[in-house]
Amino acid sequence: MAQLVGIIVSQDEAFSKHLGRLLRSGSVPVSVLDDQATRDGVPPDLVIVDIRGEIASAMSNIERLRATAPAAGIFAIAMTADPDLILHAMRAGANEFFIWPPAEETFHGAVRRTATRRETVAGAKPNATTLVFFGAKGGAGTTTLAVNCAVEVARQSRRPTVIVDLKSGLGEVALFLGMRPRYSVLDALDNLHRVDKEFLKELVAKHKSGLEILAGSEHFDRPGASDAATIEELMRLLTRQYEYIVVDAGGQLNSCAVSAFYAADRMFLVTNPDIPSVRNAQRVLERVRELGASGDRVRLLLNRAAEPYPIAPKQIESALGHPIYQMFPSDYRTVSAALNSGVPLSLAGSSEIASRFDQFARNVLDANANATAATPSRKGVSNLERIASLW
Repeated sequence: MAQLVGIIVSQDEAFSKHLGRLLRSGSVPVSVLDDQATRDGVPPDLVIVDIRGEIASAMSNIERLRATAPAAGIFAIAMTADPDLILHAMRAGANEFFIWPPAEETFHGAVRRTATRRETVAGAKPNATTLVFFGAKGGAGTTTLAVNCAVEVARQSRRPTVIVDLKSGLGEVALFLGMRPRYSVLDALDNLHRVDKEFLKELVAKHKSGLEILAGSEHFDRPGASDAATIEELMRLLTRQYEYIVVDAGGQLNSCAVSAFYAADRMFLVTNPDIPSVRNAQRVLERVRELGASGDRVRLLLNRAAEPYPIAPKQIESALGHPIYQMFPSDYRTVSAALNSGVPLSLAGSSEIASRFDQFARNVLDANANATAATPSRKGVSNLERIASLW
């Protein structure tokens, strides 16, 4: 599903923070911009208007926004469900009306309806899917999984696919693919006002599989905290040019990774069957919930899984309260040879791990099968406490 652009119109900072968290915590990814963006030519898909104060000014805001963005879903939020106020808001152009603070499930349902309307209006225009890979700890194999998934998605779908390396200083996506791109993600972030189809062609390198690469930075301090908002905007712009966007977000929970989480349709959390990895996976899942990024989008990948397991997969699922979406076998020799040669596993010859990536990509491309197979357990919060039994 393509990412929505959301605008919050309010003078109340607490209101804006609460609604920003609410927008980002649903199953539909929403990029939250400020109201100034509408004046700069960015058309919003979703607008939240605070009408708890001066009514005339609030209605004027709704009318202005309706004229500026006729296709947007406009949500009005008031203190009371006064019938006259509801009628006034609807006549001004609001699609939905909520009482402060809005009930989360009702609010998320309205966001989903807005996304559905947007897809209907878009017609045959394909939706973009953003897949973010994040490691529970360093060395979990996050880049290996992200690169090989991206190659398989590009190869099988034959649709525009890009992989974005967000790791600062030590990004290895291009290296794993045996390429030396001239430009990096920093060139995109520093020239965001110029990012269109033609400019992107200059910034990306194209692999023989059809995958395009927005390479990692060689600066150890960038991308950094100051780039977080720009990364979220870059993710939104990429959805205009590509059908599949794969992000290697590394293994550090910094502001850049969080921006990628907010943009993700699916976040793949990569862990290994050992105590440090499982413990860190627990912490990441807790942090994702705290940040307000929807936990429903998280898929757990168990890498380097080989019998006898140090910790059984069922025990990991029970401890984390999250099902394992897919396991990848431990095959150091095959993976190491592929990395050293710069040839993706699927192009390096037949192997069990290559067949796993083939199936993984098919699941990603099959949206219906993916949605059915990967619904997280609702017992996750209470089960997280059981992680202590692992050590």
